[in-house]
Amino acid sequence: MATDRLKLYNAALTVCGERHLASLTESREPRRLLDHVWDNDGVDACLERGQWKFAMRSMKLDFDTTLDTNFGYRRAFTIPDDWILTSALCSDEYYDTPLTRYRNEAGIWYADIDEIYVRYVSNDVNYGNNLSLWPATFADYVASAFAAKIVFKLTSDEKKRESVIKWEKRQRTTAKSKDAMAGPQQFPAPGNYVNSRNRGTGSNTWGDRGNRGQLLG
Repeated sequence: MATDRLKLYNAALTVCGERHLASLTESREPRRLLDHVWDNDGVDACLERGQWKFAMRSMKLDFDTTLDTNFGYRRAFTIPDDWILTSALCSDEYYDTPLTRYRNEAGIWYADIDEIYVRYVSNDVNYGNNLSLWPATFADYVASAFAAKIVFKLTSDEKKRESVIKWEKRQRTTAKSKDAMAGPQQFPAPGNYVNSRNRGTGSNTWGDRGNRGQLLG
């Protein structure tokens, strides 16, 4: 379901039990409240709440030659401007080997390798901020989140306020559940014991019990 800003606002007003807007310039308090939420990273706050597949971006980063690490980790990588939430940070392009030795500090990733591969939730206009990519359940969640932000200004009715807050939580759960179902089956990474059994075998097989193509090996 494609959405746009006006549809999003009106969906939020529906949740609050308020009259819809005719346009984004209509001079009403609900519109001004929704503008405030939008302008203060309201969508980013929703993107930060899940590993949304429609907003996921993969990128290879080379270390920044202008940044001096001084001590500790040898390489520094500038975190992309559109970064919202990290999904994977790895040392290989297939995201098979998670990078466990790194530090995130003041907009910089520090590590000991020359290049890293990162997959993250992005708020770029071609990713998370492209409203045409939003699944219906995510659009409903964002609308309910906006509604929860403004309902306390719109009404003093405690029952209505409580209802909106509960609806936001329900929509968030539904959106995350649907998003999880849209991806491939995830398998847990092998533990140290399994890895130790396969060292020195001279192959990439998993022995007698480690078929990665099945849930039970």
